[in-house]
Amino acid sequence: MTERNGTTKESAEVRPAPADHRDDAAASLGDYRAAFHAGRLAMAVLNRDGLVLAANPAFGELVGADPEELLAATAADLTDLGADARVWTAYREVLCGRSDRLRCTRRLKHPEGHSVWVEVTVEPLTPEPLSGEERMLLSVADISDRHDLLARLRHLQMHDPVTRLPNRALFFERLAAALEAASFEPAGTGRIGLCYLDLDGFKAVNDTLGHRVGDRLLSAVAQRLTRCAEGTADRGSGRGEHLVARLGGDEFALLVENSTGTDQVAELAQRVLDALQRPFDLAGQRLSVSASIGVVERTATGTTATGLMQAADTTLYWAKEDGKARWTLFDPERNAHRMTRQALSSTLRPAVDRGEFTLEYQPLIGLGDGRAQGVEALVRWRHPQFGTLPPNRFIALAEENGAIVELGRWVLERACHQARAWQLAHPSDQPLFVSVNVAVRQVWDSDLVADVAGILAETGLPPELLQLELTESAVMGSAGRPLQALQALSDMGVRIAIDDFGTGYSNLAYLSRLPVSVLKLDGSFVRGFRSQEHPNPADEMIVEALVALAHRLGLTVTAECVESAEQAERLRRIGCDTGQGWLYSRPVAPDRVAALFI
Repeated sequence: MTERNGTTKESAEVRPAPADHRDDAAASLGDYRAAFHAGRLAMAVLNRDGLVLAANPAFGELVGADPEELLAATAADLTDLGADARVWTAYREVLCGRSDRLRCTRRLKHPEGHSVWVEVTVEPLTPEPLSGEERMLLSVADISDRHDLLARLRHLQMHDPVTRLPNRALFFERLAAALEAASFEPAGTGRIGLCYLDLDGFKAVNDTLGHRVGDRLLSAVAQRLTRCAEGTADRGSGRGEHLVARLGGDEFALLVENSTGTDQVAELAQRVLDALQRPFDLAGQRLSVSASIGVVERTATGTTATGLMQAADTTLYWAKEDGKARWTLFDPERNAHRMTRQALSSTLRPAVDRGEFTLEYQPLIGLGDGRAQGVEALVRWRHPQFGTLPPNRFIALAEENGAIVELGRWVLERACHQARAWQLAHPSDQPLFVSVNVAVRQVWDSDLVADVAGILAETGLPPELLQLELTESAVMGSAGRPLQALQALSDMGVRIAIDDFGTGYSNLAYLSRLPVSVLKLDGSFVRGFRSQEHPNPADEMIVEALVALAHRLGLTVTAECVESAEQAERLRRIGCDTGQGWLYSRPVAPDRVAALFI
């Protein structure tokens, strides 16, 4: 028999099975609902629009409302999910089925007035067994205790135990946040300031009085710094207290967010200096300290935390270099010079291997006959970035980092090769000698005697055609190895000259015990000879006395920086043996020295 819908009686008889399933589903749903309502975890069932379909008592207690009153309420309003754009977007992704879960931390206002930290989770539920409706489960867990514990642990992690100030980690976190906020906050000044300081002589306190007294001093310093920061914040931008942090050891930093300009940060630095200059009374110990402070103030745009701290560290170094117990403001020009100096220093050694150095020569002229007697080798650095640099731009750097040993050996070898080539190309009874500058570090850090002997043997240059120039301060008071080296070189036949004589010790009596044969008067003496109409008698008397004494000791005298015929004539009358300067020639390339032989 066939029913009107086309099914047979036999097929209709198997249909009670789905009814059994509905009974099982209803029973299971009843179990879920019992657990839902009895659970201590705050929960609510939402539809795809984010409206509450059901809420358990724990959720009602959390938000301060009867669960029945929450039906059709907007879940995002109840749990503050709409206050954060990122969280709101992620929440909508879950409601629309494009994401499986949202988990976030929110701070909610409890009905009793206090705040609670909660972890909010939103995730899909299985569809409603009877209606097939798609639903979401919203669960809210109170994590206030855990949040407070983490906050306490973070405070311990981010604060210095001695001074209780923010430590280096928190300082850099705040600095990065301040730079980001200053760049985008329309109500701010868009500027940032920093005072970076350390205590002068703090190590002596630790070493003599112990670390316990040192820690007490650091704590007392931290208190004064905090009061200084509070004072300038009140009278400055009015945007709250400045951050005071201990970065380590005796180093502190004061961060000025939304600074109003250099004057505000400089005023803070001066207040700090004044505050720290007052003596500290620490458990019967009366201590006085000072501080050196580097001050940096600039726009936040384009500034990085690393760049700001590098500028502050550099400026702190300047403050110490300038005498300590002061604050120094960052100077872009001074910093550019420092950066150039650093760049030159770091590339000195490779520049020798790359062949970036060259020599020029300036003649030394006999004042009696006007003939060239020798030349001084002057090194030049053809830097690929900065162009051709004179010796005063890099010799001091080479002495500091030790590159002067390798560079000096190259200059000596090159000059001797060139002098030997001139001797062979222009035979003469009086061949030109070559004078080479030697740094005192070459005497200490290398075997100068062996280097000279080896180079003379290699080039074939007679020892008497080599003159080595050392500064007065390097030669005077020489003892031990330097004196032995000078004596050995003199015994070899090499001439020893004292360069820039008259600017250092000027101990002529000591010269009699040194193997020196030439004095080169510093150019400052010769400059006083410039005006024949208004000569300076004192300059002439001093030079005359120096020349006379040098001659009595068997030394010859060379006057540097001779620029006019009048100067040359007066020096000749006084008795100077040779002159060197622009009157005769500027330093020239080796191929132009040949003209001196004519």
